[in-house]
Amino acid sequence: MNPSSAGWINKFIKEFEKTSLWSPFDSDLAFYTALKSSGFIYGMSLSSIGNKVVSPLQLTQEEFTKINLLHSLLYCYFKAHPDHEYPQAIEKVVAFYQQIGKGKPGLLQKLSFSKSPAENLEAIINARLHENGHIENTEITSLFTYVLLYIDVLTFHNYVRDSATKLKENFETLELMAVQSCAWSLESKEKPKKYDLVVIDMLQSALKTPIAFASASGQTLTTQIQSLGDLAKQFFVDVCCLGIWDDKVLDAQEIDFLDHYEHRIGFAKDRAKHSLQDLREFSQQHATKIKLFEHANPIKHLYKTSSDMVKLMILRNKNRLIKELLESGELLKLLTLSTVRDLNPEEKQKVKEQLLDVCKTIPSLTLFLLPGGSLLLPIMVKLIPKMLPSAFNDNAIDD
Repeated sequence: MNPSSAGWINKFIKEFEKTSLWSPFDSDLAFYTALKSSGFIYGMSLSSIGNKVVSPLQLTQEEFTKINLLHSLLYCYFKAHPDHEYPQAIEKVVAFYQQIGKGKPGLLQKLSFSKSPAENLEAIINARLHENGHIENTEITSLFTYVLLYIDVLTFHNYVRDSATKLKENFETLELMAVQSCAWSLESKEKPKKYDLVVIDMLQSALKTPIAFASASGQTLTTQIQSLGDLAKQFFVDVCCLGIWDDKVLDAQEIDFLDHYEHRIGFAKDRAKHSLQDLREFSQQHATKIKLFEHANPIKHLYKTSSDMVKLMILRNKNRLIKELLESGELLKLLTLSTVRDLNPEEKQKVKEQLLDVCKTIPSLTLFLLPGGSLLLPIMVKLIPKMLPSAFNDNAIDD
């Protein structure tokens, strides 16, 4: 299954019995815990729910997020309607997104009467993941967008039990509660860092009318949260923990805030401490893959993101690339030379031209032919000898 290609939802349906999506979990909280362990609640899915093997490919965070979102929505549906089948579930999810109007820009434009519900849902999920929502700063948009995806799940959970519910209004209220709770947690810091202030400013801009935690309006909002179920409360507590996690050290004010927040939303005492422990364990387990809420240099972040993408493309097309390189002759020699010395301008131009020719023959690599795609070629030149050593073992060049 490749969630970046068309047809992945039908592949998911074919490979997984509907009962396997919900029967391993004895409660909604057990499912939520598995969802959190995957990283979905933290906005960075690093595995599937329950570590289910979903693909032989090395999936990206975005691809795991697509699968986990679909799994979560189907879990909600089949828990409420265990006797129904996949077609009914997919149609219900599409109808849900039509009503809440998420997946901007132009969610409804993503739908087509000529497409199947599964194809329409693929377009919706893709649009939903690339929606910036309320937050405009592109350095953290994807993190907040992905964190807030659980609002979709919470709202859909209610929708499958009561289709008459005011979907869009409920969705926006839950989203406001999550964003405001995160802002409160950041504001609770005794000595906020520069990045904390940046995020607070963005969240306040998103909220339009920020509410102080100690104000009467803040009391009203937390009273509204009291009326929600435990899953929503658990999610808001996890969002608060994300907000104060950046330095991994809790000061007295942060602890005091979590205690008061728990009490005011009517949640069990010390649940926030358990949430922090979950976050700590997740961060330690995946320390080499993630850095929660780190304010990275934008250029460094862009390079890392681009490198990860190019690595993935090389790995997924490994055999075809090796074949093309072995047949290329001059290109293979020049790439080998590039590992021991800098290529001169003429050699670099040859490498660029010949690599683009190779990309033309491999459909998945045609992105390098798009405007701006050639900017990624230097990364490709650097990575190919390291990631495809078998193509170079017998081709050492004496300079």
